[in-house]
Amino acid sequence: MTEIRNIAIIAHVDHGKTALTDAILKQTGAAAEGTTMDTNALERERGITIYAKNAAVEYPSKDSGRPVTKINIVDTPGHADFGSEVERVLRSIDSVLLVVDAQEGPMPQT
Repeated sequence: MTEIRNIAIIAHVDHGKTALTDAILKQTGAAAEGTTMDTNALERERGITIYAKNAAVEYPSKDSGRPVTKINIVDTPGHADFGSEVERVLRSIDSVLLVVDAQEGPMPQT
């Protein structure tokens, strides 16, 4: 049986949540290079995430007796106007990855 982990990536707007998610997907071979998470036309036009979206990657166990771990990664919006979208998603999440911009530091929506 596959183990499942649900992880949300959260941060202030424009702190790199989608870029990080896309990089993880590229690194694991789950997606090609380029933005794969912001698929909505309005998101592409505005350059921000509006709707939370998930992607899955598989993490193989180094122990041959253990099953593969399926990691569901949820890319969330960072803009205050879409906070309810983040709250809705967090109800089904095991843990979060908090991203903070190294130059700006923590911001109001962090």
